[in-house]
Amino acid sequence: MARPKNQAGRRAQLVQAAKQAIAKRGLNGLRTIDVAAHSELGAGSVAYYYPDLGDLVREVHEDAVSRFYWNRREQGSADEPPATRLARIIRSGIPRSRDDVDFQVLNELHIHAYRDTFHAGLMAEMYRLEVSLYVAVLNEGVDAGVFTLALPVDTAASNLVAMEDAYGLHFMGGTPLDVDDIFRMIIANAEVLTGCRLVETTMAQ
Repeated sequence: MARPKNQAGRRAQLVQAAKQAIAKRGLNGLRTIDVAAHSELGAGSVAYYYPDLGDLVREVHEDAVSRFYWNRREQGSADEPPATRLARIIRSGIPRSRDDVDFQVLNELHIHAYRDTFHAGLMAEMYRLEVSLYVAVLNEGVDAGVFTLALPVDTAASNLVAMEDAYGLHFMGGTPLDVDDIFRMIIANAEVLTGCRLVETTMAQ
């Protein structure tokens, strides 16, 4: 039997369909029929490309981490001042809404990581990448003379990642905070860490 054409494209489609399925029903008990419901392909095609549904979930996690990191890395222009870029990076780490699929999926997989070394490794890598984003912009601000850090740069970067993760988790869980509330609270902490006023620089987003 001839192999279907455009396998890479169909696998990418199934990865996005699996994200939708995980966001809707969670990871536990995920079935091929759930993935197919969010795809133009049937359950047979899902099973053809991913006989082991765990392989699809692993690709979903890799895709989510990559998209999340690269979307954040592309925030702002290299010509923008560090204060503006820092504010944009903070904003990019906050869910846009409770329907944000990538955040829903990452939260589900974060829980799954407790029981799976592959997913735990990806979560650790995502944390390292997020910290690296903050380290880079904080160092740029120090070098430009606009940031005076109250903590070592690695500690400040780690604290910012921890705050966005914690607030994001509570927000997705239904805590009565909105996106702008979370942004203002993280910005307030970032201003203390950097000794630099950041709020006004975000208005041009």
